[in-house]
Order: sequence, then C-alpha cells, then structure tokens
Amino acid sequence: MSLFAFVQLEFGFLLGPADGRYLLRDAPGEEARRIVALQTLGAPQRRLLGRRRARRVEEAPQPEPVPTSRATVIRARPFASEDDAAAWLEGLRRDAGALAAERDDAVRALNVVLRAHRVAAPDPAARDVAVGQALVARAGYGSGEQVADGRFTAALELPPERTRRSREERLAPQERLAAILGARMEQLVCAELVLRARADIEAGRPREAALETRIALEAALAELPGTPGETGLGDLRGLREAVGQAANAALRGDPPEELRDAVRRAVEGLERALRRVRAAGPPPPPQEG
Repeated sequence: MSLFAFVQLEFGFLLGPADGRYLLRDAPGEEARRIVALQTLGAPQRRLLGRRRARRVEEAPQPEPVPTSRATVIRARPFASEDDAAAWLEGLRRDAGALAAERDDAVRALNVVLRAHRVAAPDPAARDVAVGQALVARAGYGSGEQVADGRFTAALELPPERTRRSREERLAPQERLAAILGARMEQLVCAELVLRARADIEAGRPREAALETRIALEAALAELPGTPGETGLGDLRGLREAVGQAANAALRGDPPEELRDAVRRAVEGLERALRRVRAAGPPPPPQEG
C-alpha cells in the first residue's frame, strides 16, 4: 500500500472552488507535484433564491451554521515504505521549523488553486488564505484514498501560530481604524497597494509583485507627507528605475532575479515609510464643547 504525506487545513469560511481534487503541475505533461483535495463540511443546504420571497422576521434569528472548508494538500510522490513515512512524521515532531515549513508550503500550494479559481471563475471575492486563518492544521500520512477523503494513518496537529505583541501594539490598529472611519486620518491608497505587493511576494508571484510595486511606489511618492528624509522615501527614489524595469519585464514573463530583488527592497522600504507614518499617529479627536 502506497503512503502519501499531507498537510490538512480547515477554515471557517468557503474557499471558493468546488469540492474535488486539483492537480498542480509545473508544465503540461509533467507529473503532478501536489494534489489539493477540497471538502466542505457542515454546510447548510443551499436554497434557490429565485423561488423564495422575502419573509418578515418577528424576532432576532439564531446564527446560521457556518460551513468549514477542509483543504488537504498531498505530495504526489509516495514514500518508499511505511518506515520512511513514520520517520518523516517523527522528524517533523522533533523539528518545529521543518513542521512550520511543511505547513507554509501547503498554504502556498492552496493559494495557487485559489488564484487559479479567482481568474477562471472569475470571482474577485475569492481570496488567498493565511496560516493564521486556519482553525486547525495537521500533518501526517496515509493511503491515497484516505488522505484524499480527509482521513489518515497517522498525523500531528500543529500548534496555533501565536504572535506576542505589547498592549500598545494591540491597541494602535484600533486607534487608527477609529481615526480613518472618523475622517481624522487619510486612508492611503499606497498602503493598500503595498499590502497587495507583499502578498504577491509571499505567494511567489513575481510578475504581479513587480506590477503592484510599481504602482505602490508611485502612489507613495505622491501621497506620503513630509520630506523624503522624514518618510524614508529618499532611497526609494533610487529604486524607481529598477522597479519600472521589473514591471516592464513582468509584461512578458517573470522578471530576472536582480530586478525581483529591487522589487523586494522597494516593498521593504515602502513598509518602513508607512511604519513611520503610522508611528506619528492620528491627530487627537476634537474636544467636545
């Protein structure tokens, strides 16, 4: 019996693609490198909206049941033996870094499927997922039919990802949120674009990262207040040409590595500049009376 390694992730929302098994290949005709099996658990029966009229609600309704999406990312190549499978899992148990790397690789593979669905559907609401969004994560091994169906021979449950933050770090985003919603702080376009560029870099999408970074950089140079020295934009002006070259190259294919590096450095610089702006904080709310 062949045994396959897998990482399983469960999310408290629908991912987008229909339930099924999706094969990831690097080129046509090559063997699949990953198989992503998607299952929806606990979903309420969908009703045909066109056959129902709006009905009056007499009292506060009970919360609707929330579906769970299970994604099982499977290595397409089996272990040589059950001993090899057991040794691999024991190695993960002993090495937290290797376990995290296996989980992160599974998230990247799942996001490849979600990106393809987003474009193929087309479905702009479908989004990438992050490790911290998973309700539970498991790594293990089992037979082909087992793991494709969400079952396994042996598995580990990964500990939740925790980030230690000070009280000030926890409260600052809420203060900025209140300031933006209260029109006391501008919601910068470049801040949104930098987040998208960072997501593309982390997901291994160099073409999208280059194009997004070019727009983010131009927006930052126009939006961020103060002199270049105060915001840290002085060094970024020097990267403007390289980022532009990366974006032009991205129109034809993946930019070369030296231009990808310029994109990464530009995103890091933009993130530093935005941290400086955030550190200044929003203006205090107006005093009543």
